[in-house]
Formats: sequence, C-alpha cells, structure tokens
Amino acid sequence: MDLTLPPKVTPRAFARLAEITASAPGKALRVAVEGGGCSGFQYDIKLDDPGPDDLVLEGDGQRVLIDPVSLPFLSNATIDFSEELIGARFVIDNPNATSSCGCGTSFSI
Repeated sequence: MDLTLPPKVTPRAFARLAEITASAPGKALRVAVEGGGCSGFQYDIKLDDPGPDDLVLEGDGQRVLIDPVSLPFLSNATIDFSEELIGARFVIDNPNATSSCGCGTSFSI
C-alpha cells in the first residue's frame, strides 16, 4: 500500500453529498474501514461529525472524513457516487483491495 496518496472524492460524490446534507447541516460523510464482511474488511459509510484526528477532504462546500486507522486502507482510493438500476450508493474504487465481494462493500488486502 502506498500510504502517501490521500483518497480522492469525485465531483459527483460531493454533489450528491450536498443534496443529502441539505437536511443535516454541519454533518459530513464519514468513510471508514472495519474488520468483517465476507472478504475480511468492509466499508462503513455514514453521516457524522468530524473528529480531531480525521483527514478532511473538502469540495463543493462539503466534507468527507477519514479516520487515521482507515486512512492506510483507503490510500489513493476514489470515492464516487453511482446510480444504477439496482440502486444508488457511494462507491469506493480502492487500488489496495486485492479482491472484493459481489456487493462491493467488502474487500480483502
């Protein structure tokens, strides 16, 4: 894993986040990595308040938060928003993942 490259957030993800936080002012999107899921690790994505040690990615007046423990797992990843026939969701293109499950929320390194 290349720990020197921070994650990126697409303009589409920031735009969707702006729509979501219109009803939750002051909140930001937290993207975290936790142990579990069918492949070993899973993403936890939720609205949250910033913590003192969070990396804060800002764009379009919005914030995405990543805690220091999750940061190495998300190095050089891209956070996007996808709308498909099966639903709409934030998605993560993670170059550190060696495999992922079919639903895209679980991965291994």
